[in-house]
Amino acid sequence: LTSKTIVADLNKGEKLNGENFEIWQIWHQKVQYILEEQEVLETINHTMAEPEYGTSAQHKRDHEADQSWKKKNSIARITLLSCMQDDLMCEFEGFKTAEEMWVALKDKFGCVSATKLRRMTIKFDTYRKRQNCSMKQDLRDISNTIQELKRVRHTLTDEQQVQAVIRSLPDNWEQMKINITIMTTFKLLMI
Repeated sequence: LTSKTIVADLNKGEKLNGENFEIWQIWHQKVQYILEEQEVLETINHTMAEPEYGTSAQHKRDHEADQSWKKKNSIARITLLSCMQDDLMCEFEGFKTAEEMWVALKDKFGCVSATKLRRMTIKFDTYRKRQNCSMKQDLRDISNTIQELKRVRHTLTDEQQVQAVIRSLPDNWEQMKINITIMTTFKLLMI
């Protein structure tokens, strides 16, 4: 796969939009993989000082290294920006280096405040099966939410996870809810 194909594939997924901070962990890992594939990952970890002007062989090498870094920085910035929704992109496009942008993104989305954690738990607690999605997709969504909570060190018990699945089922799935409850209770008693 080419880097352009990888970026295109990433952009088919959910973009960072300022509200979906719970995807930050996955988003930032995907972006790092892409930057690594494009051989520009180092640009999010350091900047390069403008070289002195001169005519020596060393000055020429410094200038070539600077030009190479600028090209890599441009690729990294474009990649980061292309993985955001338009309004968020406008907020971050003013950063001149990929490193500055990356630090700002980590500051904004990397830490989990009490409010963000509460929002994530509410999303988990109120999740309901969507009519237009298969059960498999809904279970995947619940599983992803559990993993997101685990990443921010908010671990759920097995019982809480099972109850979330039961709660998410539509009312007309009452028999399924009863069966899952009975099976889960039986398993817990056997432990």
